[in-house]
Amino acid sequence: MFHFCFGRIAKYPAPIRLGIFLLVLMGIWLPIAAPIYWFWGTGNTASIITVLVLYSEFVWLLWFWGRIVLQQPQPLQNHGLVRTCQNGLELLRGLGIGFISLFCLFIVEGWLGWVSWHTTQFLPRFVLEGLMVALGVGFAEELLFRGWLVDELQRDYYPQVALWSSSTIYALLHFIKPWSEILRTIPSFPGLLMLGLTLSWARQIYHGRLGFAIGLHTGLVWGYYIVNVGELVQYSNQVPAWVTGIDRNPLAGCAGLLLLSLIALSLRRFPEAWKEYLTRKRSHK
Repeated sequence: MFHFCFGRIAKYPAPIRLGIFLLVLMGIWLPIAAPIYWFWGTGNTASIITVLVLYSEFVWLLWFWGRIVLQQPQPLQNHGLVRTCQNGLELLRGLGIGFISLFCLFIVEGWLGWVSWHTTQFLPRFVLEGLMVALGVGFAEELLFRGWLVDELQRDYYPQVALWSSSTIYALLHFIKPWSEILRTIPSFPGLLMLGLTLSWARQIYHGRLGFAIGLHTGLVWGYYIVNVGELVQYSNQVPAWVTGIDRNPLAGCAGLLLLSLIALSLRRFPEAWKEYLTRKRSHK
């Protein structure tokens, strides 16, 4: 009876299933988060703890939802979290490509005179901190948006509809802010949409495994963290912020959009070439 009741949810339309999932997630998170905010306020420590609790509950709910509602024996693996050496190597290669691509963007901007480079004595600390933050962001957002959300949408819609829908939702969720801030930062929407599409195609070329997408996302965030939090560059203001990036985010401007478009185009148009390049060392062994 228990399995039958939950099994009926799998037949509901995707929007209803997504709504039920999120309501359940909020229902098990709020009773824990509310006392934390009540005791510690809304400071940084409380935010970190509640976010960790939220994501831990999200991963557990994914497992429960897959096993009980969708009748999947290995739900997390179905969402692309495959514990294999191959997936790990794909993560590392994606990380390298994302990190190098981001720094190449800043090198070109420096050559054009849009930014100037500076040194900092705390660089090793920013490198380590940035890697930890980037891994957390990459893992969390890829499992959420390119894993669970895409897979749920694909149960009802064509793969390309699910891919574009999840990428649009991913971009729109960055604009949950006051109306004045939405208007100021709206030029960053195309870059966020392209980022979502790029990471979705990164999963596609490896038959649903998330390793490369997590690595690519991590590499981009890692490079951004080192450069901006470490204050390695100073903008010359020779061009508007919508060119170099709104709020110093290199992917939220035309230059970043061009970089992501080149990566996305290669992933979309030449998937076999990417696979051959990224697995060359492995095939030589």
